[in-house]
Amino acid sequence: MSAKAKKVTKDSIITMFMDYVLEHEQLPKTVYKFCKVNAIEESDFYLYYGSINALKKGIWNTFFENTVNVIHKNAEYQEFTNRDKMLTFFYTFFEVLTLNRSYVLFVMDNAASPLKSLEQLKDLRKNVKEYAKGLIADGNADKNLKITKHNPQLFSEGAWLQTMFLMNFWKSDDSASFEKTDVAIEKSVNTIFDVFDNTPLENILDFGKFLYKEKFA
Repeated sequence: MSAKAKKVTKDSIITMFMDYVLEHEQLPKTVYKFCKVNAIEESDFYLYYGSINALKKGIWNTFFENTVNVIHKNAEYQEFTNRDKMLTFFYTFFEVLTLNRSYVLFVMDNAASPLKSLEQLKDLRKNVKEYAKGLIADGNADKNLKITKHNPQLFSEGAWLQTMFLMNFWKSDDSASFEKTDVAIEKSVNTIFDVFDNTPLENILDFGKFLYKEKFA
C-alpha cells in the first residue's frame, strides 16, 4: 500500500464504498481491492468492519442511526403520541433513504433473494423491531388493565413488514418529491394503529383503495 494512504473514519468508508458500487456498478470482490482503489490501508478498514458483508450491514445500520438521531433532535418528539412517533420515524427514514437512493436502488435491484430475505437487512430488522417494541412498551406502561395492553412482539413484526412494504413502494414511486410514498406512510401507519385500537375498518378500506389505485392505475 502506498505511503500516501489516507486515514479514514467509519463514515468515510461508507461513502467510499457507496461511490465504488455506483461507479463500478458492482460490489468490490475483496477488501484488498476496495482499499487499493481508495488508497487506504486495510488495517484502517478493519478498525470498523471485519468484511465487505459486515460493511453492507453497517450501511443499513447507519441509515437507521441517522434516522433516530434526527428525530431525537426535535424537542417536541418526546411529547408525540406513539402514532406520531411512528409516522415521524418512517418519514425521516425515507428521507435518509432518498438521500442515498441510487445506492439503495442498486442493492434492491441486484438482490439475489427477495428484499425481506436479504442478509444485510438482518440488523436493520432487529433495530426497527426494537424501536417499535419501545413505543408499545411506553404505551402499555400507561395502561392499568392487561386486556387493554398491546402485544409488543406482534406490533414490532408488523412494523418490520410495514417497512418492507414501504421500501418496495418507494422503489417504484415516480411522483414528485416521492409524495405518494408519504401518503402510503400515513395510511399504513394509521391503519396499523387503528388495528391495535380495534377500530380498523374505515382506514383499512381507505388504505386498500389507495394500494389498488396505485397498483392498477
